[in-house]
Amino acid sequence: MKEQANGFNPEHCRVYGKLFGPMNRVLVNLGGWRRLAHRRYLRLLVAVAILSPLIFYCLHGSSILSENDLNENQGLQSVDVGRPKIYESTSGKGNDILLTLVRNSELIDMIDTIERFERSFNSKYHYQWWFMNDEEFTEKFKEEVSSRVSGGARFIKVPGEMWTYPANIDKEKAAASREDYSKKKVMYGESESYRFMCRFNSGLFYKLNELRDVEYYWRIEPGVHFDCGITYDVFQYMRQNNKLYAFNMALQEDVRTIPSLWNTTIEFFKKNPQYLADKNNAEFVTDDGGSSYNLCHFWSNFEIANLRFYRSDAYDKYFQYLDDKGGFFYERWGDAPVHTLAASFMLPVDSLHFVANTGYMHNPNQDCPVDEEVRDILHCDCNPRKDFTWHKWSCVSKFFDVNNYPRPTSVANLKEYYPYVLENT
Repeated sequence: MKEQANGFNPEHCRVYGKLFGPMNRVLVNLGGWRRLAHRRYLRLLVAVAILSPLIFYCLHGSSILSENDLNENQGLQSVDVGRPKIYESTSGKGNDILLTLVRNSELIDMIDTIERFERSFNSKYHYQWWFMNDEEFTEKFKEEVSSRVSGGARFIKVPGEMWTYPANIDKEKAAASREDYSKKKVMYGESESYRFMCRFNSGLFYKLNELRDVEYYWRIEPGVHFDCGITYDVFQYMRQNNKLYAFNMALQEDVRTIPSLWNTTIEFFKKNPQYLADKNNAEFVTDDGGSSYNLCHFWSNFEIANLRFYRSDAYDKYFQYLDDKGGFFYERWGDAPVHTLAASFMLPVDSLHFVANTGYMHNPNQDCPVDEEVRDILHCDCNPRKDFTWHKWSCVSKFFDVNNYPRPTSVANLKEYYPYVLENT
């Protein structure tokens, strides 16, 4: 039976308690509290302080992203009926696009990626490919790219206000942080533009005026490979099955880049428990019930998402909370862990989709089916010995294990659990 949106739901209490119970126990066990806890009235005050958010959450329930309410809830506004359509009405497509942030200097890598992805997927479905740049695209870039994209191309100049510091950032402090990261030899630690990019990808790109009518986007970066055939229309599959976020790779983040991101995220959800989804993916990102972050994240250089999620009140408030803390500049918060934590807490796990066996390669990691029969069926041109997807350092296995999902690693499992992969082979 469907629970009322504002009614009592025991599942809400279970999820909330699992996330925040260990942290509350830590607070109670601090030395000062321990010495005073024998006093009855103090014990009562501590109990009220700890339980009041839980009581509030259990009474109010999760306000967004119930799988049955994806189109009704104010947190996920769908594209309005009557807005311009990107494709002909007879195409059967939604307003879905391929999307790349790229510079003119990356033209050669971009051409290679387009040619590979057209062979793997887009030559069958002809989706438009839109390109973003913080500078103006050259005519040469536009000509070379347009001639290779089967669904047509569009070129977008990112406004300067989206590629700079927000007003609250102390630039001297940010510069000192970059210098410190550089000394520690953290990847991109010294880069100012990398931080602009991470902030842009975390909370700004979907606000571009040019993307106002877009529903799903597939992020593809220059220089990546797709070395297997993608046999089904992933956009249509996600739309028809209420999937809101899809990924291909998952690994652990460098903890030095995000030392305060987890605690900041937990602070946000303690203040906004209504944004925790029922049956979420929290167990993927924490191994101890919420006390710490295990650093697993979806590698966002391959992601497909419904922009309704990013445009929701929940995500917008989360990003603003992060932005106000300054971690994109005082640390080196990446959009991958930001997207992962948001999707894992705010979305029901059933709305997440793993896009398996694509042959995706983003240096230094490769997705290559380890099963020879799968590789043959999908016409893969990759070395299974270099597969990272099911490597012990990958987090993909954890995603499947904590959610009790069968792995798409054999033809037998594909036929039984993921038949859509084989329908067009």
